[in-house]
Amino acid sequence: MAAANTDRQLFQSRSTLWVALVVLGGVFAQAMSWQSLLSAEATASALMSAGTWQSLVATLGGRVVQSNVGDWIADVDFLPLLLVWSLCAGASGLLLAQLIRRATQASWSDSLTTAGFAFGWWWVMGAWELLRLLAFSIGLESVEQFLLVSPQLWQALALAGWLAQTLAAMSSSANGAASAPWSSVELAGGLMPSCSPEEMSRNSSWKVLIALIAVYAVVFTAMNWRLWFNLRIPHGDSAMYEEHLWNLTHGKGFRSYLDQGLFLGEHIQVIHLLLLPLHLVWPSHLLLELCESTALALGAIPVFRMAQRSTGSARTGLLLAMAYLLYFPLHYLDIEVDLKTFRPESFCVPFFLFAFDALERRRLRQMCVLLLIALSAKEDYSIIIAPLGVWIALQSYFGHEPHPAQAARRTRIVLGLGIAVFGVVYLVLATRVAIPWFRGGSELHYVKYFSKFGNSMNEVVWNMLTKPRLLFRELATAGTLMYALSMLLPVGFIALLSPCRLLVGLPLFGILCLNELAHDPRHHFHAPLVPVIFWATAIGLGNVDRVCSRISKTLSRFRLLAFASHFVWTNALATGLFLSMSPTGIAFWDPNASTSLWCLYAHDPRADHVPEVLAQIPNTARVASTDFIHPRFTHHERSYDYSHYRRRIAGYADKVPDDTDFIVIDTRHPYSDLKSPDQVRELKEHSDDWELLPDETQGYFILLRRRHR
Repeated sequence: MAAANTDRQLFQSRSTLWVALVVLGGVFAQAMSWQSLLSAEATASALMSAGTWQSLVATLGGRVVQSNVGDWIADVDFLPLLLVWSLCAGASGLLLAQLIRRATQASWSDSLTTAGFAFGWWWVMGAWELLRLLAFSIGLESVEQFLLVSPQLWQALALAGWLAQTLAAMSSSANGAASAPWSSVELAGGLMPSCSPEEMSRNSSWKVLIALIAVYAVVFTAMNWRLWFNLRIPHGDSAMYEEHLWNLTHGKGFRSYLDQGLFLGEHIQVIHLLLLPLHLVWPSHLLLELCESTALALGAIPVFRMAQRSTGSARTGLLLAMAYLLYFPLHYLDIEVDLKTFRPESFCVPFFLFAFDALERRRLRQMCVLLLIALSAKEDYSIIIAPLGVWIALQSYFGHEPHPAQAARRTRIVLGLGIAVFGVVYLVLATRVAIPWFRGGSELHYVKYFSKFGNSMNEVVWNMLTKPRLLFRELATAGTLMYALSMLLPVGFIALLSPCRLLVGLPLFGILCLNELAHDPRHHFHAPLVPVIFWATAIGLGNVDRVCSRISKTLSRFRLLAFASHFVWTNALATGLFLSMSPTGIAFWDPNASTSLWCLYAHDPRADHVPEVLAQIPNTARVASTDFIHPRFTHHERSYDYSHYRRRIAGYADKVPDDTDFIVIDTRHPYSDLKSPDQVRELKEHSDDWELLPDETQGYFILLRRRHR
């Protein structure tokens, strides 16, 4: 008995020593890396605004100076950072140990050990710093540049792993496993003991899921509406879609007046016509914002169902649904980085997710209908549908389903091949026949996004197929890696555990990497990749234990699903902390950030004068206006763009269309270069044609009316 106690004391002393080294190493790694991050505005900007960086440097006793080349750099001592991170580690470690103790009924010693080993994830930042120094010392400039632009991803991984391991320990050790002699050591490697935690009931899961969906829809709708009332939403590629619905129901065709012709000359994009019945009741852009945010939020339902079926755990399904709602690339589909808040492309996300859910349940007719609706969001989404058809055919051919009936198997193969052929044919007809016909035979407007490969669609495709070196050079870049990490890290890379499903999105991902405007998920181009990633992640969670058991017999002794399910949502949370514009991101609360609550959502006095402007312009008028105020005139007879952009509707000249009745200029919008009437070209060059209306807006707006002689 005495020998057993001695062995236990020896083990505990060794565990205490190891956990102390792990915590101390994690603290040093964070302090060391943050000293480098704060040393220059260029690296600190990945984590915070310039103003906050300067304030933080001053708080730590450092100083900011300008270098010889004009860059702003800082000198920050190591000791203050070491003290700050030590305090963070101590406070969070004690708190998490207390939570572990309450959840597992373990002793203080075992709880502290379990919480302490989780700090091993902080060493990730030490790896970032060492790799950066190594790349600099041996002259690997491309590697160093990648590391300098990606610290937010490394920091997110460190925080997500640390939190996920602690939470998994709390849930996986409910049966007392945390007090087992080996548990603390195994937890240091992220291994969770096998156990069967009590799952919440199905009804409770759905109640929580509905609550999460409602919170997302309310928060993002409120943000979008506030941007609208603050005159922050541009007309082009956002409010113009509401103009499509208004013009269609008022006999003007499926179009906006940004340019001549029907909108089908831009994209085969008609999914927002599904909103027509609602728009007839409430003809407002606010309706579209509400519908988009709600639709994106509803995508959590198929995510939940697929993960629940894959893992047999409602709790895991709920955690993945939460990860979906926290996924920062999804947030940018709701509000893009340039504040375009409505895109019909966003509606493809829930329809694709429900289609994938139907496919997993073998409801093929339902899947086909949902895929067609998703395809109506944009013609090039057939680049998702065609590979999906190939996947369906190959999966059925190789018999990856339990004892399939021969006839059903043949049906699935034929269906898959038919979907693949349809996807290719549809893309060709849409891009080479339909859109050019509506454009009067001119080339697609987005060919210019691939200018390195040619000036026409045929030339671009031919060069991509026949110049592999050029193709490889454009794909094998740090930007491609950064794009992939930005999409996969927020789900903890679990999507890689279902690689065949993930490959469905690979062709489109490759095209986006070649697109000169789509180098990151802050716009809308990545919309159809989001459902593919969560489809693969939902199934990948069900493959966690099987994959790990194949890798190692030791791993097969442990149940890793608890860690993996937490690792997904904590990564979504942590990446959003640094990259999201929503309330889950630092930038939303950073008073010095251009996307903060106080900058974008606080009251804008420009909006107070909109009623005064509208009161002077009848609904029967044809109005040319600057952006941001432009959406307020889409229900008038015609609403033209007033800018220096040479549009076809104005004869490609720097002027307004000849039938314009009024001109409205917002002098305070973010990109305004006109501050007073003496700068207006119409008053300087065509004063006989235009008169300046009395200013009733305190200089916020300039109104011109055409003289009728």
